[in-house]
Amino acid sequence: MTIPVLSSRKSERSVQREASRLNVNSDQQMWVEKYRPQKLSEVFDQEQVVSRLQAIVKRPNEMPHLLFAGPPGTGKTTIALCLAREIMGESWRDYTLELNASNERGIDTVRERIKNFASYADRREGIPFRIVLLDESDAMTSDAQQALRRIMEESSRTTRFILTANYSSNIIEPIQSRCAIFRFSRLAESDVVQYLEQICKKEGVKFDDQGLEKIYEATEGDMRHALNMLQAASTLGDISSESVTKVAGLSGRSKVAEVLDMAFEGDFAEARNKMIELLQVSGMSEHDFIKFANEALTRSDYSSSIEAIQATAEADYRLLQGSNPDIQLSAYLATLAKIGKESQASKMKKKE
Repeated sequence: MTIPVLSSRKSERSVQREASRLNVNSDQQMWVEKYRPQKLSEVFDQEQVVSRLQAIVKRPNEMPHLLFAGPPGTGKTTIALCLAREIMGESWRDYTLELNASNERGIDTVRERIKNFASYADRREGIPFRIVLLDESDAMTSDAQQALRRIMEESSRTTRFILTANYSSNIIEPIQSRCAIFRFSRLAESDVVQYLEQICKKEGVKFDDQGLEKIYEATEGDMRHALNMLQAASTLGDISSESVTKVAGLSGRSKVAEVLDMAFEGDFAEARNKMIELLQVSGMSEHDFIKFANEALTRSDYSSSIEAIQATAEADYRLLQGSNPDIQLSAYLATLAKIGKESQASKMKKKE
């Protein structure tokens, strides 16, 4: 099972804060690090990706630039690090530059850090080239990607680039054409639950199937998030549906459903107040709000409403682009309230 490295996403930070609040021992190693694979052979998910990379390890001099694309928490970074270890051996850290492109996304980073690192050739035996690992490269600016393209061309004899991205469509075409693309899929529930069972047994934590299934339901195949949640829930004792709900805030789903009901009933002001409470008091992220809203919408009487579905998609897109969450979610609820009023008026007209 793939165990990716930690990221700074808001939902994961909130789980870690909850674990800290519940007095996790400071000496206790994070499970995402403790149980992260060190070799490709230790990964028993993403079989097609692993088998293709194992063939590359046998002929490292023929390795092209690589682009790993897929949802978060599916093992992109972990597999990239495993690949670096197997090609470089024990000295892999000396010849690998790992950057999170979402934090260092500008052209200056590309021109200075990456270009300087990639410009050196290594003559040590067993080191075929240097590796530059760019995590979340789809967050890089267009100018930075153009500069990176030129560096990839100029340093192809001395350096290989491994790029990871949630959305490969955000990578410019000239870079995509220079990479072998590996597409990662979300982990299956049976695989995640099986791996969580193994960890619980190793850590001596009691669990039931409902608790582990609840973790998968909350994380949707994101193994990094699942392990963070499992460790946080273990501080409460047994891994049960109740402990997972408390740690993960799964009750937020029902609260978001209540907000949508208020909006559809035309009570926009109350719906907005409840939404603000969830975001600012309960600490729910705006992306979780939209995700839960979409789930609630599919179970509501408005599941076939084209306008409601389109409003959800537009709000999600604008949030991903960095728009103000309060403004965008307020506009979203206002649209739902309008849809609800129009639906009620239409029903009244039919009755007449």
